[in-house]
Amino acid sequence: MSLYESVVIARQDISAAQVEALMDRLTEVLVAGGGEVKKREMWGLRNLSYRVNKNRKGHYVLFNIDAPSAAINEYERQMRINEDILRYMTVRVEALEEGPSAMMQPRNERGDRSERGDRGDRGDRGPRGDRGDRGDRGDRGGPRRSFDRDRAPVAPQAVEGDN
Repeated sequence: MSLYESVVIARQDISAAQVEALMDRLTEVLVAGGGEVKKREMWGLRNLSYRVNKNRKGHYVLFNIDAPSAAINEYERQMRINEDILRYMTVRVEALEEGPSAMMQPRNERGDRSERGDRGDRGDRGPRGDRGDRGDRGDRGGPRRSFDRDRAPVAPQAVEGDN
């Protein structure tokens, strides 16, 4: 049997008890197909990145599954039929994660940002003396254009060879 992770998003207007009952039915489908659910995490009602079928929020649920592909096919077919499920994604993995997922860990324990600490003199940038003297900043070397409001705009002059 193969290992899978699956995230299901249910509609915002059903209750948490209805979400539990819906996920129990999906678990029964997997068990009937010869698989088993190793872990089920309810992530709760969360904001969606964009509206899906006029819903701005959804109940998120994570499954860690050990099942044959036929059971996964039936599991996904049942989710496509059910109107309470907005989206789902099932991916095959090499190994299932032990312990709580990243969504269930407190933000400070995730380790998603490195400690910045004291940045000091920013020694990682190196010396800035390699630019040389940049001279007068007013002279950029390009053609000068005057933006005098009292003057009429000048038409571009024809170049030899344009007829």
